[in-house]
Amino acid sequence: MDSLLLNNIEKVLFENEPFRISEESIKGIDDCYKFLKDFSSEKVIYGINTGFGPMAQWHVDDKYLTDLQYNIIRSHATGAGEPLDDIYVKAAMIARLGTIMQCRSGIHVDVALLLKEFINKGIYPFIPQHGSVGASGDLVQLAHIALTLIGEGKVHYNGEWHPTAEIMKKFDLTPLKIYIREGLSITNGTSVMTGISIVNQHFAEILLELSVIASVWMNEIASSFDDLMSEPLNECRRHNGQQVIARQMRDFAKGSKCLIQREHELYNNGHKEEKVFEHKVQPYYSLRCTPQILGPIYETLVNSRRILQEEVCSACDNPIVDPVTKNVYHGGNFHGDYISLEEDKVKIAMVRIAMTAERQLNYLFHDRINGILPPFLNLGTLGLNYGMQACGFTATSTTAECQTLAMPNYVHSIPNNNDNQDIVSMGTNTALLCKRVIDNCFQVMAIHYIALAQATDCLEIANKLSPATRAQYDAIRNLVPKFIEDTPFYDDIANVEKYLREYKKLMAL
Repeated sequence: MDSLLLNNIEKVLFENEPFRISEESIKGIDDCYKFLKDFSSEKVIYGINTGFGPMAQWHVDDKYLTDLQYNIIRSHATGAGEPLDDIYVKAAMIARLGTIMQCRSGIHVDVALLLKEFINKGIYPFIPQHGSVGASGDLVQLAHIALTLIGEGKVHYNGEWHPTAEIMKKFDLTPLKIYIREGLSITNGTSVMTGISIVNQHFAEILLELSVIASVWMNEIASSFDDLMSEPLNECRRHNGQQVIARQMRDFAKGSKCLIQREHELYNNGHKEEKVFEHKVQPYYSLRCTPQILGPIYETLVNSRRILQEEVCSACDNPIVDPVTKNVYHGGNFHGDYISLEEDKVKIAMVRIAMTAERQLNYLFHDRINGILPPFLNLGTLGLNYGMQACGFTATSTTAECQTLAMPNYVHSIPNNNDNQDIVSMGTNTALLCKRVIDNCFQVMAIHYIALAQATDCLEIANKLSPATRAQYDAIRNLVPKFIEDTPFYDDIANVEKYLREYKKLMAL
């Protein structure tokens, strides 16, 4: 199913390519539906002729089976808080289609076709951020999607909120009809947490690459010895992530005239008589140890990408309808532990990126530490002008908030649903907290990139940068010219943040 490959999902999300469902998938969905239609006759099957959750012990009379499916949709549309942004809603709908396309849900093909229309036409259901405990999946948030599929609730279209029925009429779309178990199947599973996490993954990978570039640029500004990223040094520590980051740093550093070679400077006996070396023999850890710091982050993102790819290609509702073995299986594929644990890891990794950027900023701002730059990169009159002094407050406070948010959420299970859900994943909360850390990290990184460009001008070394870092310098200077007089920075930070979010990754995980 090529349409469910994460690289292709990213094209749908960020390049507005249409989402496609193959004829093979359509046939598989239809075959599964027909099997369940025949199989379910005269049998007790959860969510078809029983109540839901702890009320599964109650049999539902045949004359109410359609009402049963509508009832779970309407009764569970209880979310609260701010709505998810369109990009996360779009990703959640794609993740829901991913489950349906496994052909194990026993629902009518109309569900898949209508979801595809919503995705491709830019129709985004109202999904509040709060409501999911992440077991039975995202019942509340998915119910808000289901509510719009049956023509109720409201949707975001062209930046405005509209009654769903109005937009469906505009596109000549027919509200979904209930056939067997469409209500339960749409609302049951990990699709919202997975959708949010797919978007998080995209931005986390961008932040990692920006951090690698920033670290090369930092070492150029400091005229560091280049052996910190050397192959012999990093290969003798056996972690693949460290070796990958060091290799990326070498690639980004190619052509630099700022980095120096230890064998030329310190191994040729030219400094043997010096008592105190003017140039630092080894830089600070935030410069020197970036392969060791960013390597574990790389490996974390490699693993989270694998988990997300597996999840979006999984059947995550309950029960599982299997036309191959001719059976219906009851279990817990809706449980969100895989996503919750990975998003906690990604969140912690992104906090580390923010911390690294903040410490590198401290190096740039602190003249007594770097020994080569004016305080706070101030090119004006010291005492009268303040350079980027207050930008440091923003970076530090934002990083501090990230550190507070780093507390794992995966361990915060609270029994609920009359103890039917006695251990839950809180996966959607975890994904949302990860999103918040990523948003914060972009703000810190935006300040860092402005500072890197200003430091480059302080030293007048733009023409000595590597092509990779020079390209970033030029891009930042196109948005934020060199500054001498004091000026408000908030628009500059916002504009650079937007640029960084739209950065096109050069390195694939």
